[in-house]
Amino acid sequence: MHPKSSFNSDLKKEKLLQHFLDIQYQKHLKQYTFKRNNSLKEQLLGVDIYLTHKVTNKQYSVDEKAQLDYINEDLPTFAFELSYLKNGTVKPGWFIDSKKTTDFYGLVTSIYCDEPNKFTSCKYYFVNRVKLIDYLSSRINLKSIERPQKHGISLVPNLFAKKEGYLYLSSKNKIEQPLNLILKLDFLIKNNVARQLF
Repeated sequence: MHPKSSFNSDLKKEKLLQHFLDIQYQKHLKQYTFKRNNSLKEQLLGVDIYLTHKVTNKQYSVDEKAQLDYINEDLPTFAFELSYLKNGTVKPGWFIDSKKTTDFYGLVTSIYCDEPNKFTSCKYYFVNRVKLIDYLSSRINLKSIERPQKHGISLVPNLFAKKEGYLYLSSKNKIEQPLNLILKLDFLIKNNVARQLF
């Protein structure tokens, strides 16, 4: 079986999820106004929405990351992309790409779709990008992690695989062959780099 790209189907799911999330933001983030970013240039810099605090007027850029490959599943982990292949060349993944201007990741997990073409619930974690990178960098050198040769799980020195995280190379099932750092959501919350908003 050859790895395939499901671009159009993914795009449809993304649009449906955006609509669902916009309703959730209004419901759960009452102290913020939010504006969805329509500029492709800014989206490529890791900005899907802007949140502005109603009192301080401070603005935050948020990159929404959703587990759309795992609809109706409740995973305890999230994948942070370290690198991927483009035309045979290894490129930095969104997590360590220094060009990104993201302040927070909005991690969307446990996405449930109880009726066709309609999302009904999800969990949403707010992750401070700088705090997460700083915390991980105190334990591992993110940029010096080498791409494993084999598909699947690899261990990361100084990370406890069962409770904290591990590497996963998708070399057989994805065209871009991403290398992801798989982190436990509980681990992120415990170390004060993430909190669950809804």
